[in-house]
Amino acid sequence: MALNDDSFIREVNEELRSDQIKTVWRRFGRILIAIAVLIVVGTAVHRAYDYWQTQKASGSGDQFLAALKLVDDKKPDEALKALETLAAEGHGSYPLLASMRSATLLAEKGDAAGAVAAFSAIGKDAQAPGALRDVARLRAAWILIESGSYEQVSAEVEQMATPQNALRHSAREALGLSAYKVGDIKRAKDWFQQIIDDTETPRNVASRAQIMLDLIAASGKAA
Repeated sequence: MALNDDSFIREVNEELRSDQIKTVWRRFGRILIAIAVLIVVGTAVHRAYDYWQTQKASGSGDQFLAALKLVDDKKPDEALKALETLAAEGHGSYPLLASMRSATLLAEKGDAAGAVAAFSAIGKDAQAPGALRDVARLRAAWILIESGSYEQVSAEVEQMATPQNALRHSAREALGLSAYKVGDIKRAKDWFQQIIDDTETPRNVASRAQIMLDLIAASGKAA
């Protein structure tokens, strides 16, 4: 009898589960189907978008290589136009690469103001990787050593001349050279000394800083 009771209980439980499933399905079946459809459609759309982005980025890569070929062929004006178009309309990381190469090309052509403006714009682009922004600011600063004021150089790279920044050595060197160029010897000496005192300074940068400190000392202008 116990066996029959167990069988009866199992049958009742199965009937209850079946009734519960039917009830749930009647109440939420359409919603569950809609959710399933949305998941399938969403996955398909995501994959289609990824494919579209990949294709677009691939096309931008071809445009970038074509622009570099124009540079190699000594056609800077055509290359600059192609790079500017890619920077405005490209996909993936190529617009940023095009902007950097375009700024470099402006510097090579002797357009210091245009190059500084282009590098500064990249340095202020919140969408660009931090390391690339720092490189762009540094490039702008080195151009400004010759064509700008100490204040302009400082505005680009003094924020980078901190112990935590990987490019602090070059930033300090740019600041030191700019200060020396405008006759601010004390400030120049301070920047070059910071380079010497930093045990992580690359040897070539430290050597140049020591030469500048020796030059300052020999001039008799050191404070």
